[in-house]
Amino acid sequence: MTHLRRPAAVLAAALAASFLAAPGTATADRGEPARASVNDKHVIAISVDGLNPRALKRLGRAGTPNLHRLIKDEGAGTVNARTQLEMTVTLPNHTSMVTGRRIKASKGGHGVTWNDDKVTKTVQQAAGHDVASVFTQVHEGGGTTAVYATKSKFWLFENSWPKAVDDTFIRVEKNAAVVKELRSDLASDPATFSFVHLGRPDQIGHRDGWMTPTYLKAVAKVDKLVGTIMEQVRSTPALRDNTVIVLTSDHGGIPGTRNHGVKTNREDYRVPFAFWGAGVPNTDLYALNPGRAKPGRTRPGFGASPQPIRNGEVANVSLDILGLGAVPDSLWDRDQDLTWK
Repeated sequence: MTHLRRPAAVLAAALAASFLAAPGTATADRGEPARASVNDKHVIAISVDGLNPRALKRLGRAGTPNLHRLIKDEGAGTVNARTQLEMTVTLPNHTSMVTGRRIKASKGGHGVTWNDDKVTKTVQQAAGHDVASVFTQVHEGGGTTAVYATKSKFWLFENSWPKAVDDTFIRVEKNAAVVKELRSDLASDPATFSFVHLGRPDQIGHRDGWMTPTYLKAVAKVDKLVGTIMEQVRSTPALRDNTVIVLTSDHGGIPGTRNHGVKTNREDYRVPFAFWGAGVPNTDLYALNPGRAKPGRTRPGFGASPQPIRNGEVANVSLDILGLGAVPDSLWDRDQDLTWK
């Protein structure tokens, strides 16, 4: 895979930050020993940035056929999962997806509260201690990892786990290019765990507003790209019978505004979560997981029991699919009891 090289100033700042970290905390490349070793499966975790589930209803099956196939018609999914409680913002939520942690560092979270590429801290520096991730656990289990993203802030993952993130491909706001690279790798040398960020809906939501005609067009465009990923899996013999796609989002967005930062607004904290692929039944995800509570329109807190399905469960359910144990010191799905098959 071809890497996108970071500007020298950004790279130098990242290296400087790592030297300033406390001993042993600059880069957490190893967690606790993973359970056994990776099995023969592959996981492709896809986050559609800024996907308000209203868009799927508005566009319908005709406008978003592939997302409907993945969430409703072929996979196990819901459009009523939840984001992180502390923030409905991109980088903090994605860091929860790959670590299984909440956000607030003083409560055991990862500490990533910024949302740009100007901050050069690692996740370990933000948390104040070693932080493992889905990447470290896959490596401990003998697997490989890759990150494909459309925002430069996602260099955070390679900066934080440089020995555990094997490849990073970033093309800023170039969703088609990112998917093309992913598909090429899937056809020739697929990673055990691939993390894919598609940011077009968020980009247009910030520019024109959520649920505007151009926002809906952006969701429809991403739908087509997701469809090409699904088709790549179907058409690749080495992937067809052993690959699971996990799809979610970091936040929604308030219709008619360019805002998604109101953590108490349902338009921001409601997101989809779905599985599609080998061994996945076609059913409602909450029906498949009676131990999780359908939240309705509510925003259950940390103390709620049972909990709703949350986007931060990506890491540990992906590890479960791959036959590995949970991320050490994680919170979401730490018992790996989110059922996907």
